[in-house]
Amino acid sequence: MSGSEPLLRVEGLEKYYESESDFIDRLLGRQKKVKAVDGVSFEINEGETLGLVGESGCGKSTIGRSILQLREPTAGSVYFKGQDITTLSDSELRDLRKEMQIIFQNPQSSLNPRLTVNDIIGEALDIHGIEGDVTRDARIKDLLERVGLNASHANRYPHEFSGGQLQRIGIARALAVDPDFIVCDEPVSALDVSVQAQILNLLEDLQDELGIAYLFIAHDLSVVEHIADEIAVMYLGKIAEIGTPEELFVPPQHPYTEALLSAIPEPDPLWEGDRILLEGSVPSPIDPPSGCKFHTRCPRVIPPSDYEFEQEEWRAVMSFRHRAREEDIAVETFGDDDDALTEALRDELDLPSSLTDPEAERVVEEALRSVADEEFAAAESVLRETFETPCTTDEPALRRTDAGRVACHLFDPAYESGPTDGTRTDDGAVTGDGAAASGDD
Repeated sequence: MSGSEPLLRVEGLEKYYESESDFIDRLLGRQKKVKAVDGVSFEINEGETLGLVGESGCGKSTIGRSILQLREPTAGSVYFKGQDITTLSDSELRDLRKEMQIIFQNPQSSLNPRLTVNDIIGEALDIHGIEGDVTRDARIKDLLERVGLNASHANRYPHEFSGGQLQRIGIARALAVDPDFIVCDEPVSALDVSVQAQILNLLEDLQDELGIAYLFIAHDLSVVEHIADEIAVMYLGKIAEIGTPEELFVPPQHPYTEALLSAIPEPDPLWEGDRILLEGSVPSPIDPPSGCKFHTRCPRVIPPSDYEFEQEEWRAVMSFRHRAREEDIAVETFGDDDDALTEALRDELDLPSSLTDPEAERVVEEALRSVADEEFAAAESVLRETFETPCTTDEPALRRTDAGRVACHLFDPAYESGPTDGTRTDDGAVTGDGAAASGDD
């Protein structure tokens, strides 16, 4: 980013929702919060695009709507042209809508089926009282032609158009008020691949012509690679990594970004790249994990310094601890024989028959016996108290490295040990032979 004041600056943005809870919890004040967005900060300059990517449910769309004040943030600030718009009144926000617009994911549900295209686009002109040197109808026809449609389409209804054409109408509606900033909320995810490319090219052409800034939300890194000036990768309400496409793609630094990139399909049928399969599912934002929120699925969790662990062993132990915490082990299906039960549990948890470190093996065996007795809390407790890692105790800061910024303890100089043979530079970046941490092939 440049040194001048950015067009949009988001600082510590949070959006929490009240979770569904029973009457007793509400009465005793034990109602938990759904942490949809949990302390997010970034900047967007004039005429630039920030891509925001991540799995479904990570908080991407909530950020877009919170920026536009369509949903009131729980905390944090949103500065647009230097003004904190979270403090504006309803009437002031209405005036601001002319400068900040949104393109929705599904044009079929975001366009009123009872209105003609002329009325859909003209509605924005009427609400904001925008007048110019041309008539209302002439401006609408000009907008339609600018987005690649015919002026004659103005008198048609939404059901008469294809998905790509409907999205072009949605773009024309957003452009009607001459905005400086547009939130593009997964605008191509519902479209065919060939149509996606057309819409992306259209958005790029409009940006070059009009100088509009975009927050481009997507769940596919390959979609934002060509349109974004910077890309922010989100996981469970937080930014895991942010940088230019060149910094993120060659090579990714955060293990989550690396996994997302490995999921991008390759057209070469002979391609033999390594697909990184993450264990489990995204934890609940109601009760997110302590420390690094990604540690329950991370393939490169930092092992405890007091024990000797192979990385696969340590990942299996971490998965064991997480499943014990969630009581996600069906012990009753394995029979009653103690030896057979322990062996079956090891197979279920992908634990080797014996760990490399004898003391670590003793602790894991104790935890397995607790699980066999269905004492899940005791198993989780002994694993948590014995095998301490910064990934479970400390939340990583978004720190600058040689390639963008990353929130990962692998790049924190405070933690010298980690699953890599490389060394860390002064800013925490991994160099040398540390292919696992640097993302090199």
